[in-house]
Amino acid sequence: MKIWKGVFDFYLDASVHVAFAVLSLVWVTAHTLNISPELHLPWFLFFGTIVCYNFVKYGVEAKKYVLVANRYHKNIQLFSFISAVFMLYHAYFLSVSVWFGVVILILISMFYAIPILPRARNLRSWGGFKIFIVALVWMGATVLLPVLAVEQEFAWDVRVVAFQRFIFILILLIPFEIRDLQYDDIELKTLPQRYGVANTKVIGSFMVVVFFFTTFLKDELSIIDLVSKGTLFLVLGSLMYATKRNQSNYFASFWVEGISIIWYLVLLMLCWF
Repeated sequence: MKIWKGVFDFYLDASVHVAFAVLSLVWVTAHTLNISPELHLPWFLFFGTIVCYNFVKYGVEAKKYVLVANRYHKNIQLFSFISAVFMLYHAYFLSVSVWFGVVILILISMFYAIPILPRARNLRSWGGFKIFIVALVWMGATVLLPVLAVEQEFAWDVRVVAFQRFIFILILLIPFEIRDLQYDDIELKTLPQRYGVANTKVIGSFMVVVFFFTTFLKDELSIIDLVSKGTLFLVLGSLMYATKRNQSNYFASFWVEGISIIWYLVLLMLCWF
């Protein structure tokens, strides 16, 4: 049992779970916009997520990322380097237009972790902007890049889906914001720090409503898309209710991050039926 717990913890700590979440959202985009993303982009994003997230979590400073003393973190570092090899392999096959978008997202991700402003250590520490930066990168990676990969124009439905994805990620970040309230520096000015836990959950609930009802703004609306968003509406609403300041160890890192995977599985089930 202890071995399986160790494997599960490594699965979470090495950012594999969040990488599957990104992968799932790329496929959700493909289903929602009726496009067929080429093989390499989803797996480039999967392995790239592992590399980027582990760099942000364990190596905000480059020197710290290279010189690791802890054995457990060394294993995560090795896993990240192996993932980087696979990421570079799939990167070779990406089109120029996709690479243009990737470079922009990489720069934003780097600025998120690396100091660029005189008074702020990095964009992550720039008061109030943290969750918007994360949501922007996720939206770009899981919506805009798949559209660029198939050379589809950014029509109205693409913009609606991009907006919904941005809101969706903001909603998922709220449990993390509330969980980290006791650890976050006051300079971060997170939503719970500004408005309190109860009001933050109200804001999150409002975003859930916006996320669902903007579905009706699409020009092409399928019953599968509507039912999947309705299911997600209930899941996200329940999430806002269940989120507390004192959370279990795996509430945010497994269950909340797993909602993206659940969304894709719901879509698959609806397509089968």
